[in-house]
Amino acid sequence: MNNHLLPPHIQLTQMISGYWLSQSIYVISKLGIPDLLQNSPQTCEKMASLKNINSSALYRVMRALASVGIFSEVESQRFSLTPLGEYLCENHPQSVKATAIMLGEAPHYQAWGNLFHSVKTGKPAFDDVFGMGVFEYFKSHPEDAEIFENSMSSFSFSEERAILEAYDFSDFTTIVDVGGGYGEMLGSILEKYPQCQGILFDEEYVISHCQETLKKHNINNRCQAISGSFFEKIPSGGDAYLLKHIIHDWGDESAIAILQNCREVLPEHGKVLVMEMIVPQGNTPSSAKMLDLNMLVMCPGGKERSKIEFEELFSLAGLTLHRIVTTSEEVCILEATKK
Repeated sequence: MNNHLLPPHIQLTQMISGYWLSQSIYVISKLGIPDLLQNSPQTCEKMASLKNINSSALYRVMRALASVGIFSEVESQRFSLTPLGEYLCENHPQSVKATAIMLGEAPHYQAWGNLFHSVKTGKPAFDDVFGMGVFEYFKSHPEDAEIFENSMSSFSFSEERAILEAYDFSDFTTIVDVGGGYGEMLGSILEKYPQCQGILFDEEYVISHCQETLKKHNINNRCQAISGSFFEKIPSGGDAYLLKHIIHDWGDESAIAILQNCREVLPEHGKVLVMEMIVPQGNTPSSAKMLDLNMLVMCPGGKERSKIEFEELFSLAGLTLHRIVTTSEEVCILEATKK
């Protein structure tokens, strides 16, 4: 049913109770229920037995998710997967399973439960809940860090095709992915452009897990994996420096420091490529506006930015925003050069 056909108080009630739905999706994703349904419908009793969970409770969750189109109850307590639900399967090329799990786990879910703190103080709710910053937390909680990095890789699966279709990397010799995680984005670029070399740069606790991704893209012999902090020193030798969903994690002072460190090693002909959403003006619907709240809750000064804010950020870092390349996804490529 079209939500706009519902009475206003029902529309609002659905919004208010939205976390009921998101937590239900989290639970079935963490259990891997959609993966069990890929080949054929299954009964709740059989799935509950396989996962060692309560059959009646599973049915109630499945019934609720069937009502919003994720599953279909084909017989009494027997469910099949819908085209929408397929995106929660681990092997789907645009799977959002990792993101459903990440947003339902304690680091995000408990921090969002403390949004009031962020609105009251302007400071991250995460720090207030866990007593440390989110990236410090990930260093000491490897399981949560892996969940986060898997989600970031799944974002790359969705965005990399759009980025590769929109932007031509063929003029570059060596591409440095700053804060590149496990290397999914860089791996896709190097796979398409076999003449290019790559440097994957991130913290040691991240880089130590990148080899599987590099092997998947068959680029081990063309990509160095270097660990370090982008607040201290960024590897030299590149003519393109990628920052995909990195700048939005930080306030202006920290973001400028990262960009300045890129500029310091950037050759005269080089480019800094910031890949982020851009917040549109007015009441235009945009995922960036909700993602901006996640930055408020989770990150130290992090935020989504408008075109004007990016221009000012680049200028203060000694760079010039040369052009903005839009993609078929909401992510844009902001191409900057030395002033």
